[in-house]
Amino acid sequence: MAVTVETLEKLERKITLTLSADLINNEVESRLKRLARTVKADGFRPGKVPMSIVAQRHGYAVQYEVMNDKVGEAFAQAVSEAQLRVAGAPRITEKDSSPEGQLAFDATFEVYPEVKLGDLSAVEVERVSTEVSEEAIDKTLEILRKQRRSFAQRPAADAAADGDRVTIDFEGKIDGETFAGGKAEDFQFILGEGRMLEEFEKAVRGMKSGESKTFPLKFPDDYHGKDVAGKEADFLVTVKKIEEQKLPEINQAFAESLGIPEGSIDALRADIKKNLEREVKFRVLARNKNAVMEALAQSAELDLPKSLVQNEVDRMVAGARADLKNRGVKDADNAPIPAEVFQPQAERRVRLGLVVAELVKANGLQAKPDQIKAHIEELAQSYEKPQEVVRWYFGDNQRLAEVEAVVLENNVTEFVLGKAKVTDKQLPFDELMSA
Repeated sequence: MAVTVETLEKLERKITLTLSADLINNEVESRLKRLARTVKADGFRPGKVPMSIVAQRHGYAVQYEVMNDKVGEAFAQAVSEAQLRVAGAPRITEKDSSPEGQLAFDATFEVYPEVKLGDLSAVEVERVSTEVSEEAIDKTLEILRKQRRSFAQRPAADAAADGDRVTIDFEGKIDGETFAGGKAEDFQFILGEGRMLEEFEKAVRGMKSGESKTFPLKFPDDYHGKDVAGKEADFLVTVKKIEEQKLPEINQAFAESLGIPEGSIDALRADIKKNLEREVKFRVLARNKNAVMEALAQSAELDLPKSLVQNEVDRMVAGARADLKNRGVKDADNAPIPAEVFQPQAERRVRLGLVVAELVKANGLQAKPDQIKAHIEELAQSYEKPQEVVRWYFGDNQRLAEVEAVVLENNVTEFVLGKAKVTDKQLPFDELMSA
């Protein structure tokens, strides 16, 4: 086999593969003979079908299979001998003319780029940290109380106030016409929690059970319902019931309901703090990791293989279609999803993947088994039965691979922060948790 490697542009290469026609024909004949042992045809016993009929019925498929196999083997051998790292699948085309007794093919493909890592000591990264304060614990306690609240109907003379659960009928009209989603009966919401638009809540606040009111409401220009965004509607609202919320006291019974032995309030606060600190740790790490990855992507120099970018775009389009299916969208497989909208994100993912891989290789930052185990055990602590969660992770190679990727990125983050110009910033708890 004669091999010629040609550089086209940047990462693109072309190899000319020349195979013996006799080699192909002999392999086709051999496979047809093996196939003839089991092939069936009317009027013949199994294994007794004439070769001419076997070749007529299966010759094209066997020829195609042999060509794919032999060209694939020749390509793998050629790039191995040339010590090339192939990025993506090659494009194979048969040449118009070949030497006598030979079949010639052109294999066009891309190779992985040379990645030039920037000087990490010159990279600037903002590293955030967050403390779990007593105020954060208090707010979490209030959330837990609201999750366990009850409601009792108010007297007819009481007006609706923030914190009350109101049951209403409403109908909204634009230019005298009811619009989609603008009408409901026995609709419930809690005043002051922001589920409804501010002007809507303002109108209901202070109303009494049995009262009706008509009021104008202008939808924001950026309202999620595009058909009504920026338009003004007239709403008729009737209050049917008002219920006052009853929050449980923070006492022994409350603590016991949350699984705290003996109902100790101090133990409850300590448990909340531990859980918040775990959540804060993961969120801070994720934020710092993003900052590191962004800095790495900007500091490195490399060409991007178009085939890898296209593969990533295809994966993202497939993911978008799967998401549409999960939402119950009809004909999701045929939904018009412009691939170009994913191009920038795909390019960034490929760039980061190549840069991180080079950094890991150059500095031995691979995820170690003990790191993977420790990470899984930490994840499991937020569940009721940690050991079952640990077994769940270790029972599937795909899940383990996902954890390994996370640990590897954590190693990269820690390594870069140890080399870069780091600016530390204390981030408020609420800002971190709302991001």
